[in-house]
Amino acid sequence: MQETWIILGATSSMARALSRALSEQGHALLLAGRDMEDMKRLAADCTARGAASAEAVAFDARKPATFTPLIETLSDQPGMLNAAVFVGSMPEQETIDSDPSLIDGTVTDSFTGPARFLQMMAPLMEERGGGTIVGVGSVAGDRGRLGNYVYGAAKAGFHTYLSGLRNRLTRSGGHVVTVKPGFVDTAMTWGIEGMFLVAPPEKVASDILRAVEKRKNVIYTPFFWRYIMLIIRSIPEPIFKKLSI
Repeated sequence: MQETWIILGATSSMARALSRALSEQGHALLLAGRDMEDMKRLAADCTARGAASAEAVAFDARKPATFTPLIETLSDQPGMLNAAVFVGSMPEQETIDSDPSLIDGTVTDSFTGPARFLQMMAPLMEERGGGTIVGVGSVAGDRGRLGNYVYGAAKAGFHTYLSGLRNRLTRSGGHVVTVKPGFVDTAMTWGIEGMFLVAPPEKVASDILRAVEKRKNVIYTPFFWRYIMLIIRSIPEPIFKKLSI
Protein backbone atom coordinates (compact mmCIF):
# COMPACT_ATOMS: atom_id res chain seq x y z
CA MET A 1 0.00 0.00 0.00
CA GLN A 2 1.32 3.41 -0.98
CA GLU A 3 2.19 5.69 1.91
CA THR A 4 3.77 9.10 2.16
CA TRP A 5 7.16 9.47 3.83
CA ILE A 6 8.72 12.80 4.71
CA ILE A 7 12.49 12.47 5.06
CA LEU A 8 13.98 15.23 7.21
CA GLY A 9 17.65 15.79 6.47
CA ALA A 10 17.23 14.04 3.13
CA THR A 11 20.72 14.73 1.79
CA SER A 12 22.54 12.75 4.48
CA SER A 13 24.01 9.42 3.37
CA MET A 14 21.67 7.37 5.56
CA ALA A 15 18.62 9.33 4.41
CA ARG A 16 19.56 8.84 0.76
CA ALA A 17 19.84 5.09 1.28
CA LEU A 18 16.45 4.92 3.00
CA SER A 19 14.81 7.15 0.38
CA ARG A 20 16.01 4.88 -2.41
CA ALA A 21 14.76 1.79 -0.59
CA LEU A 22 11.35 3.38 0.03
CA SER A 23 11.21 4.38 -3.64
CA GLU A 24 11.60 0.77 -4.68
CA GLN A 25 8.56 -0.03 -2.50
CA GLY A 26 6.53 2.51 -4.47
CA HIS A 27 5.90 5.08 -1.73
CA ALA A 28 5.48 8.83 -2.17
CA LEU A 29 8.37 10.88 -0.81
CA LEU A 30 8.83 14.42 0.46
CA LEU A 31 12.56 15.04 0.62
CA ALA A 32 13.12 17.82 3.15
CA GLY A 33 16.29 19.77 3.82
CA ARG A 34 18.29 22.88 2.98
CA ASP A 35 20.11 21.98 -0.25
CA MET A 36 17.27 22.19 -2.75
CA GLU A 37 19.37 21.43 -5.82
CA ASP A 38 20.82 18.30 -4.27
CA MET A 39 17.37 17.15 -3.15
CA LYS A 40 15.93 17.73 -6.62
CA ARG A 41 18.59 15.40 -8.00
CA LEU A 42 17.72 12.86 -5.32
CA ALA A 43 14.02 13.23 -6.14
CA ALA A 44 14.71 12.44 -9.79
CA ASP A 45 16.68 9.37 -8.75
CA CYS A 46 13.87 8.21 -6.46
CA THR A 47 11.29 8.65 -9.20
CA ALA A 48 13.41 6.57 -11.54
CA ARG A 49 13.59 3.85 -8.89
CA GLY A 50 9.80 3.58 -8.65
CA ALA A 51 8.61 6.17 -6.14
CA ALA A 52 4.95 7.09 -6.61
CA SER A 53 6.16 10.68 -6.39
CA ALA A 54 9.22 12.46 -5.04
CA GLU A 55 9.35 16.15 -4.24
CA ALA A 56 12.09 18.33 -2.78
CA VAL A 57 10.81 20.63 -0.01
CA ALA A 58 12.57 23.21 2.15
CA PHE A 59 13.26 22.38 5.79
CA ASP A 60 15.69 23.94 8.26
CA ALA A 61 15.62 22.80 11.87
CA ARG A 62 16.78 26.26 12.93
CA LYS A 63 13.97 28.04 11.06
CA PRO A 64 10.55 27.05 12.43
CA ALA A 65 8.92 29.18 9.71
CA THR A 66 9.72 26.31 7.32
CA PHE A 67 7.67 23.84 9.39
CA THR A 68 4.10 25.02 8.79
CA PRO A 69 4.23 24.78 4.97
CA LEU A 70 5.44 21.19 5.32
CA ILE A 71 2.64 20.31 7.72
CA GLU A 72 0.15 21.80 5.25
CA THR A 73 1.69 19.76 2.42
CA LEU A 74 1.48 16.60 4.52
CA SER A 75 -2.15 17.24 5.36
CA ASP A 76 -2.94 17.21 1.63
CA GLN A 77 -1.36 13.78 1.12
CA PRO A 78 -3.68 10.75 1.04
CA GLY A 79 -3.27 7.71 3.25
CA MET A 80 -0.89 7.09 6.10
CA LEU A 81 1.79 9.64 6.91
CA ASN A 82 5.28 8.68 8.03
CA ALA A 83 8.46 10.54 8.88
CA ALA A 84 12.14 9.65 9.12
CA VAL A 85 14.38 12.13 10.92
CA PHE A 86 18.07 12.23 10.01
CA VAL A 87 18.70 15.83 11.06
CA GLY A 88 21.68 16.62 13.28
CA SER A 89 25.01 18.38 13.57
CA MET A 90 28.12 17.39 15.48
CA PRO A 91 30.83 20.04 15.82
CA GLU A 92 34.03 18.73 17.36
CA GLN A 93 33.89 18.92 21.13
CA GLU A 94 37.10 20.94 21.20
CA THR A 95 35.50 23.50 18.90
CA ILE A 96 32.49 23.77 21.19
CA ASP A 97 34.82 24.11 24.17
CA SER A 98 36.32 27.14 22.44
CA ASP A 99 32.95 28.56 21.39
CA PRO A 100 30.11 27.46 23.71
CA SER A 101 27.59 29.34 21.57
CA LEU A 102 27.75 26.36 19.19
CA ILE A 103 25.77 24.38 21.74
CA ASP A 104 22.58 26.15 20.68
CA GLY A 105 22.81 25.06 17.05
CA THR A 106 23.85 21.52 17.95
CA VAL A 107 20.86 21.04 20.25
CA THR A 108 18.46 22.65 17.76
CA ASP A 109 19.67 20.50 14.87
CA SER A 110 19.87 17.26 16.81
CA PHE A 111 16.88 17.53 19.15
CA THR A 112 14.61 20.53 19.57
CA GLY A 113 14.08 21.41 15.89
CA PRO A 114 13.05 17.90 14.82
CA ALA A 115 11.03 17.45 18.01
CA ARG A 116 9.10 20.65 17.34
CA PHE A 117 8.26 19.47 13.82
CA LEU A 118 7.16 16.03 15.01
CA GLN A 119 5.01 17.65 17.68
CA MET A 120 3.21 19.50 14.88
CA MET A 121 2.89 16.34 12.79
CA ALA A 122 1.56 14.07 15.55
CA PRO A 123 -2.07 15.30 15.39
CA LEU A 124 -2.22 14.47 11.66
CA MET A 125 -1.12 10.93 12.41
CA GLU A 126 -3.64 10.59 15.23
CA GLU A 127 -6.45 11.76 12.96
CA ARG A 128 -5.58 9.04 10.44
CA GLY A 129 -5.10 6.30 13.02
CA GLY A 130 -1.60 5.15 12.16
CA GLY A 131 1.72 5.96 10.58
CA THR A 132 5.32 5.55 11.65
CA ILE A 133 8.03 7.91 12.82
CA VAL A 134 11.66 6.87 12.58
CA GLY A 135 13.86 9.01 14.79
CA VAL A 136 17.58 8.61 14.19
CA GLY A 137 19.52 9.25 17.35
CA SER A 138 22.98 7.94 18.18
CA VAL A 139 24.85 5.61 20.50
CA ALA A 140 26.48 8.86 21.69
CA GLY A 141 23.25 9.55 23.57
CA ASP A 142 23.64 6.50 25.80
CA ARG A 143 26.34 8.01 28.00
CA GLY A 144 28.16 11.31 28.19
CA ARG A 145 31.67 10.80 26.84
CA LEU A 146 34.65 13.12 26.78
CA GLY A 147 34.85 13.45 23.01
CA ASN A 148 31.26 14.47 22.16
CA TYR A 149 29.18 15.07 25.26
CA VAL A 150 27.25 18.06 23.86
CA TYR A 151 26.12 16.10 20.80
CA GLY A 152 25.48 13.09 23.05
CA ALA A 153 23.33 15.21 25.38
CA ALA A 154 21.25 16.45 22.44
CA LYS A 155 20.68 12.91 21.18
CA ALA A 156 19.87 11.67 24.69
CA GLY A 157 17.17 14.32 24.86
CA PHE A 158 15.88 13.25 21.46
CA HIS A 159 15.76 9.61 22.59
CA THR A 160 13.65 10.56 25.60
CA TYR A 161 11.35 12.68 23.46
CA LEU A 162 10.85 9.79 21.01
CA SER A 163 10.02 7.46 23.89
CA GLY A 164 7.28 9.81 25.07
CA LEU A 165 5.97 10.34 21.54
CA ARG A 166 5.87 6.56 21.05
CA ASN A 167 3.76 6.30 24.20
CA ARG A 168 1.39 8.92 22.81
CA LEU A 169 1.01 7.71 19.23
CA THR A 170 0.58 4.04 20.06
CA ARG A 171 -2.82 4.93 21.52
CA SER A 172 -4.10 5.89 18.07
CA GLY A 173 -2.38 3.13 16.10
CA GLY A 174 0.84 4.95 15.26
CA HIS A 175 4.37 3.86 16.06
CA VAL A 176 7.79 5.39 16.75
CA VAL A 177 11.10 3.64 16.14
CA THR A 178 14.21 5.01 17.87
CA VAL A 179 17.33 4.21 15.86
CA LYS A 180 20.76 4.33 17.50
CA PRO A 181 23.49 3.98 14.90
CA GLY A 182 27.11 3.40 15.77
CA PHE A 183 29.80 4.61 13.40
CA VAL A 184 28.36 5.06 9.90
CA ASP A 185 30.14 6.17 6.76
CA THR A 186 28.62 9.66 6.46
CA ALA A 187 29.82 13.23 5.97
CA MET A 188 29.40 13.80 9.71
CA THR A 189 31.96 11.13 10.58
CA TRP A 190 34.53 11.69 7.83
CA GLY A 191 37.98 12.40 9.21
CA ILE A 192 37.16 11.53 12.82
CA GLU A 193 39.99 9.62 14.47
CA GLY A 194 39.41 6.37 16.33
CA MET A 195 36.58 5.12 14.11
CA PHE A 196 36.04 1.37 13.98
CA LEU A 197 33.42 -1.07 12.70
CA VAL A 198 32.12 1.61 10.31
CA ALA A 199 28.85 0.59 8.65
CA PRO A 200 27.66 1.57 5.16
CA PRO A 201 24.50 3.71 5.04
CA GLU A 202 22.68 0.96 3.15
CA LYS A 203 23.04 -1.33 6.16
CA VAL A 204 21.37 1.26 8.39
CA ALA A 205 18.54 1.72 5.88
CA SER A 206 17.97 -2.03 5.73
CA ASP A 207 17.84 -2.26 9.53
CA ILE A 208 15.39 0.65 9.67
CA LEU A 209 13.01 -0.95 7.19
CA ARG A 210 13.11 -4.21 9.11
CA ALA A 211 12.41 -2.37 12.37
CA VAL A 212 9.46 -0.52 10.83
CA GLU A 213 7.99 -3.77 9.52
CA LYS A 214 8.34 -5.48 12.90
CA ARG A 215 7.28 -2.37 14.88
CA LYS A 216 10.44 -2.40 16.92
CA ASN A 217 10.71 0.26 19.60
CA VAL A 218 14.48 0.81 19.82
CA ILE A 219 17.21 -0.61 17.62
CA TYR A 220 20.97 -0.34 17.48
CA THR A 221 22.54 -0.54 14.06
CA PRO A 222 24.56 -2.52 13.31
CA PHE A 223 23.16 -4.83 16.01
CA PHE A 224 26.45 -5.37 17.86
CA TRP A 225 26.39 -1.76 19.11
CA ARG A 226 23.75 -2.85 21.59
CA TYR A 227 26.38 -4.96 23.33
CA ILE A 228 29.16 -2.41 22.97
CA MET A 229 27.00 0.23 24.62
CA LEU A 230 25.84 -2.21 27.30
CA ILE A 231 29.48 -2.56 28.30
CA ILE A 232 30.09 1.20 28.18
CA ARG A 233 26.99 1.95 30.27
CA SER A 234 28.06 -0.68 32.81
CA ILE A 235 31.44 0.90 33.59
CA PRO A 236 31.30 2.43 37.10
CA GLU A 237 31.46 6.23 37.06
CA PRO A 238 34.72 6.47 39.13
CA ILE A 239 36.44 4.39 36.44
CA PHE A 240 34.58 5.83 33.48
CA LYS A 241 35.54 9.43 34.21
CA LYS A 242 39.21 8.47 33.93
CA LEU A 243 38.82 6.91 30.50
CA SER A 244 39.29 8.70 27.19
CA ILE A 245 36.45 7.09 25.27
